[in-house]
Amino acid sequence: MTTSGTSAQPADFRVAVDSMHSARIRPEIEVGSIRPPQRLAPYSYALGAEVRQPETDVVPTDSDGTAFGRLILLYDPDGQDAWNGTIRLVAYLQAEVEQALATDPLLPEVAWSWLSDALTEAPRNDGSEVTALGGTVTSTTSVRFGDIAGPPRAHQLELRASWTATGLALGSHVEAFCDVLSAVAGLPPAGITRLGEIPS
Repeated sequence: MTTSGTSAQPADFRVAVDSMHSARIRPEIEVGSIRPPQRLAPYSYALGAEVRQPETDVVPTDSDGTAFGRLILLYDPDGQDAWNGTIRLVAYLQAEVEQALATDPLLPEVAWSWLSDALTEAPRNDGSEVTALGGTVTSTTSVRFGDIAGPPRAHQLELRASWTATGLALGSHVEAFCDVLSAVAGLPPAGITRLGEIPS
């Protein structure tokens, strides 16, 4: 990951951006800077994240676990009443999930708990806390017809959320975001290897 701060930006904003690049990300997730929205706050920065999928020649018959997202840092040195602070993080995640998970009526609650738990459990020795957390979880099913590539049925999970960070150190927020991306993508817990992935 690379930073794109300039001397014209406020020092606190540059510190916050730099801190996002201190996050420790599992190797299955590729993270990089992307173009941020320009009108949501005086200063903004964004990271894009995507779960790498193993290469295969097999055409899937159901959703195949594609997962990606973006995490946007919004900074307003004067603060905003709705934020109750100067730093707001906006997250968007989308993943293809298996039919059994997509049809589970508790999926929205479970997906939201992945985010709230990750933000709560992330180690924050720097004193940065999470406030004003809110968002939505949407589950949809797409059915493909005619001459279109891809599995006949695809089930998507979409999570949109935002929260206020009380400190400038945001590495743990990025790590929590990537933990949720790992969960929606169905990756095993870090340090655990699936049987089919054991090196020969």
